Amino acid sequence: MLSSRIGILGGGQLGLMLLQAAIDWNLDVHILDPDAHAPCKSIAPHFQQGSLQDYDTVYAFGKELDIITIEIEKVNVEALERLEQEGKKIYPQPSVIRKIQDKRTQKQFYADHGLPTAEFILTEDKEDAARHESFLPAFHKLGKDGYDGRGVQRIAQPADFHKAFDQPGLLEKAVAFEKELAVIVSRNESGELRCFPTVEMVFHPEHNLVEYLFAPAEISESVDREAKAIASKTAEAFGIIGILAVELFLTKDGKILINEVAPRPHNSGHHTIRANATSQYEQHWRAILNLPLGDTKALAPSAMVNLLGEDGYEGTAVYEGMELLLATPKVYPFLYWKTHTKPFRKMGHITILDEDLSSLKEKVDFVKKHIKVKSK
Repeated sequence: MLSSRIGILGGGQLGLMLLQAAIDWNLDVHILDPDAHAPCKSIAPHFQQGSLQDYDTVYAFGKELDIITIEIEKVNVEALERLEQEGKKIYPQPSVIRKIQDKRTQKQFYADHGLPTAEFILTEDKEDAARHESFLPAFHKLGKDGYDGRGVQRIAQPADFHKAFDQPGLLEKAVAFEKELAVIVSRNESGELRCFPTVEMVFHPEHNLVEYLFAPAEISESVDREAKAIASKTAEAFGIIGILAVELFLTKDGKILINEVAPRPHNSGHHTIRANATSQYEQHWRAILNLPLGDTKALAPSAMVNLLGEDGYEGTAVYEGMELLLATPKVYPFLYWKTHTKPFRKMGHITILDEDLSSLKEKVDFVKKHIKVKSK
């Protein structure tokens, strides 16, 4: 299988890190991305500019390949279904992508399979959402095309319904949670399954992006076991081949609920490149090539800080504080080959290792304070 011709739909930062892992194994990787200057462009063995949502483009890209995977869910599933019918291996499978593309279908899938999640009501438009005052406080989520915090509105009281989406979506009951957790689980074609250690995520207060995370999460052994069990059960229910990132709420009354999932490498696993015996990116290749899954153990406690474009700056990116960062032991920057910055754009991430948790947290504060992405 290592000699297979492999395609990735998407050439952004996740594709870049998949490609970096693929280089170690001399994999023949082909990239399709709509951006002629996508992060993968400079190092991809084969790069094609084209729409990920156009049927003909995706089909033509895939028909000469053996295995096709994704780094983003917003792709043309109909083309992937046809390719699958013609004998191409598509991982994650088109049926999984289709379910996860629509948050309405995704939520109903959890309910149908006995997977714990917050209460929800499916809504057709803004007027329909406003009929459910008694369900508040809640979040109104777009069924399709929400991404990185876009497509989510908090509806705390009836006066907030003007913010609801006038498209099919869902109202999700606001959950009082103690922590936001994530478990990345991998599963290959033979059914072998492994979880990475549970991580604790901290989100940006305004933009609903992961600002930083700690691994492993500061939780009890019993909570850790339950989180991994729920993630594993979710992966088995989908029957996914590849990586599945399962985002979870640990509620104030001790329950664990699924928030959302992503059928690909994920922001909550960036740190694994340095912090774990096997990175999530190598593990994804192992899973879709049906190879033995790698050891997921943590080599040391770690943190990951997302490097976001500073508010108020747009233009050619300038990275301030890199000298200070590189002078700090066990601090590793990963930049995403994006020359143009804008407010809160993901420009890179920084992985931090330290055996001492308090020192690890001090390093996180140091990185957040001193490393900035501005513009010329």
